[in-house]
Amino acid sequence: MTVPEYSLAVLGGLIVFLLLWRWKLNWHKTQKKKEKRFCCETGISKTIGTREVQEDDCAVVETEEGIMAVLADGMGKQFSGKIASHAAVEVFQDIFQDRSAFYHPQYFFRRAFQEANREILNLLQEGQGQASAAVCLVRNRQLYFASVGNVKIAVYRNQELVPITSGHTIDVLARQKYQEGKLSRQAAISLFEQHRLYNYIGQDGFHDIEFFDTPINLRGGEYILLMTDGLYEGVRWKELEDCLEGKGNCQEKAYALIELVNQSKEEEKDNASVVLLKVKGF
Repeated sequence: MTVPEYSLAVLGGLIVFLLLWRWKLNWHKTQKKKEKRFCCETGISKTIGTREVQEDDCAVVETEEGIMAVLADGMGKQFSGKIASHAAVEVFQDIFQDRSAFYHPQYFFRRAFQEANREILNLLQEGQGQASAAVCLVRNRQLYFASVGNVKIAVYRNQELVPITSGHTIDVLARQKYQEGKLSRQAAISLFEQHRLYNYIGQDGFHDIEFFDTPINLRGGEYILLMTDGLYEGVRWKELEDCLEGKGNCQEKAYALIELVNQSKEEEKDNASVVLLKVKGF
């Protein structure tokens, strides 16, 4: 082999090596993007119960940065509650699409709840329609969350379902004020059976948002549940845990959770909804 031929062979080999190296780098980047994007399996299910109107609305949105889940429970006469919950979910989806949510989660939550509140007031006169809402963000196996009203967020792991939000109902407020020493024991006890909301979106006086203190670290395999009160008050907590421990994929378990409400012997059944996320393992 002459010197020119040898040089061409070396150059050709180098080009092939560089092409293979570039392909490998691109493949790893693609895999990482897929892992980030598909960090959770998802399931959604709802039932109207015995009500005439389904006032719950929800959405799950995935981007390369992570996933957002939102659930809203509307309240109001005729279709006002349905309009309020749908408006709230639409606002959360729109704001999440600008892809800045994971850089400042608390700012995202504040902005989204405030804009959802304004949108409901723009669509409906104050007092006509309101909504409770809860939202969570999952990125790199960290959970960020916030809620207003009585839509509950819970995490299931180690065979135990643990609520991570308290809610904005009179009984919760009474318990907090008693623990702070601002309410007598007798007065607090008299309020413990009152589950009426004192805070929700769709009012001029809206201000409180229940935030995460620090993000929850997820190991993989956990379920994250966003639930309306029609589910967690209509079904025993142990039944929810047994259902999550059973067989089936995420969507099948979401159906099974709501079927617990449908099979309940209670004559009056509220709308019930669940958004279920299963965090993928390492």
